[in-house]
Amino acid sequence: MLADHLRAAGNDVVVTREPGGAPAAEAIRNLLVTGDVDAWSPLAETLMMYAARSEHLKATINPARDRGAIVVCDRFSDSTLAYQGAAGAVSAGFIEALDREVVGSDAPTLTIVLDVDDATARSRLATRDGPFASGETRFERKGTAYRQAVREAFRRIAAANARDHFLVDASADAGAVAAQVAARVDVDVEAWRGGDG
Repeated sequence: MLADHLRAAGNDVVVTREPGGAPAAEAIRNLLVTGDVDAWSPLAETLMMYAARSEHLKATINPARDRGAIVVCDRFSDSTLAYQGAAGAVSAGFIEALDREVVGSDAPTLTIVLDVDDATARSRLATRDGPFASGETRFERKGTAYRQAVREAFRRIAAANARDHFLVDASADAGAVAAQVAARVDVDVEAWRGGDG
């Protein structure tokens, strides 16, 4: 919905995701999101996430940004801090050091955090195409406490970085949430187009 909104305003938009978003990164994604819950340690997950992110930046994100496109990416570095860091107990300092090396100045200009309780999220996932439909359920099967730790981490990250993070109550219907997100993104796009962002 966000990409459609941005395209309707005449923007070149690339929609991508993590882990994945490029051929080599998609191969790593398959290792991470399928199979046994305990197949990889949180540290191994972190290293694979950053290997995938490096390929994603090289093959998809940076070429799009270089030509002036807006990149809409489902998840990025904050997800590693939440999933592998807060919920998986990998040191935030270690993750931040990896991020400086891999991402550096290529960090997102705006991060939208869609916040919803676990029961609502699971109900929605069960009724649409997504992890449950595709078999990509490894993280979803880590349990309620794990998912709650991830949610709390995202909320803390958004609060600590309010200048470039937008926390949205996603319990409303999709249209209302999309309208909030579009309004916030429009402000950033306007600033970016004007040379301020």
